[in-house]
Formats: sequence, C-alpha cells, structure tokens
Amino acid sequence: MSRPGGQPEQPDGMGDVSWLRPYLLTSGRAQPIDSSLEIEAQVSTAAHHATHQNLSFEHKDIVELCRTTMSVAEIAAMLDLHIGVTRVLVADLAALGYVEVRRPDAAPEQDLSILERVIRGLEAIR
Repeated sequence: MSRPGGQPEQPDGMGDVSWLRPYLLTSGRAQPIDSSLEIEAQVSTAAHHATHQNLSFEHKDIVELCRTTMSVAEIAAMLDLHIGVTRVLVADLAALGYVEVRRPDAAPEQDLSILERVIRGLEAIR
C-alpha cells in the first residue's frame, strides 16, 4: 500500500523511521565537528587503533572498511549512508584518532588548470 504522495506505507507503527534513523546515528547533529571535511578526502584506519570494540556499529563498520583507503563519498556508498551522516561519523572518528584523513592537495577554486582539464574531459565525452 502507499500513502498520499506515492510514499510506501511503513509496516505496523514504523511511521517515519527512515527519516529519524540518520539523526540517531549522529546524535541529532547535522554538521560534522570539522565542517571543512570534503567528500573526496581520503580516509584510512589509524595503525595504532587495531581494537575498536567500544564503538557503535556504524563507527566499527567505517573503521573496518577504511583498512583500505577510500574517500568519504565511497564510504557513504559502500555503507548505504547519507553523505552528511557519513561526514559526521568520519569526523568523529578522526577526532578520536581511529581514522586518519588526508585532504586534497589543491583547492579547485584556486587551481584553474584543474578546472580547465575537467571541462576538457567533460567535453570529450559528449
């Protein structure tokens, strides 16, 4: 069955759980501790944090997943999490020292050659 507006009806009393869950994962926060955390930043598990038993499931999943370095966007996709939630969780883990974050070297708005190469690449695939 579906509700008005085409949204599927939730089973027995589930209501809008899907809207509530992301806020539960981040303790109600919508912004990460480090608001400058880019979605392309590379995240890897810190070598000195082999044990992480006291972390929540989502934090554990990120620490395990980042044994292989990947971007914040990739983490979100792999764990099927909203990108904003992923940024909050990754920033928390970085602040606690469980993961290391490597930032992009060049700021795209300051390096015109990168923008020009991107534009040429996009035009080439048309």
